[in-house]
Amino acid sequence: MRDPMWLRYLLVLHITAGATAFLFAPLALATRKGGKAHRRWGKIYFWAMAVVAASAIVMSAYRPILFLALVAVFSFYAAFYAYRVLGMKDLGRGGKPGWVDWAAASITFISSLMLALFGLVKPAIVQNMGVVSIVFGCIGMSLGAGRIYRFLRPPSDRMYWWYEHFQGMIASYIAAWTAFSAVTLSRFIGPSFPLWIVWLWPTIVGVPAIALTRRYYERKFAQRKQVAAAD
Repeated sequence: MRDPMWLRYLLVLHITAGATAFLFAPLALATRKGGKAHRRWGKIYFWAMAVVAASAIVMSAYRPILFLALVAVFSFYAAFYAYRVLGMKDLGRGGKPGWVDWAAASITFISSLMLALFGLVKPAIVQNMGVVSIVFGCIGMSLGAGRIYRFLRPPSDRMYWWYEHFQGMIASYIAAWTAFSAVTLSRFIGPSFPLWIVWLWPTIVGVPAIALTRRYYERKFAQRKQVAAAD
């Protein structure tokens, strides 16, 4: 039976939003951080990813494909928190997260816990993506739990928001690359090729890159503080 017309239109919207995110993420990364162009391209990227996530959840619910629905939740949360943290720069100085921040972090943690547990106990529920479900579930739980911990224990580093902003945006871009890889590469690999590699290689490459980038900027900001103190 053919898919209903609305579902086909939604798929077109999903693909268009995904292509927009792929285009504007590099533009945001390449422009001066905090500048007008950076904010403009970043907002377009964020809303494109919001459309990608929302359309993915609707399509996954209709099919139904629980694995993709749960992955879409934590994938978008990375971009959501990266966007929201810009308004919480004073979290370490008495600022408070809103109810939407608590709700989003909690939903992400719970859905990611489900993803990991299904992958471990009953992979058939998550389309037999056991290893991938466990890895993605652990990542999603760390995102949700990490933000809840941050809300309860405010940061002492004044630049915490900067690190979490770029980490979240890059993490969401890794998720976009993961979806692109799963859709395209899976068409060309043979049945003997491990499918988990197709799903996890962007994470394997991207997570160390995020850690190294953070370490670079931590040293850079520390050097600035030393120069300012010496002056």
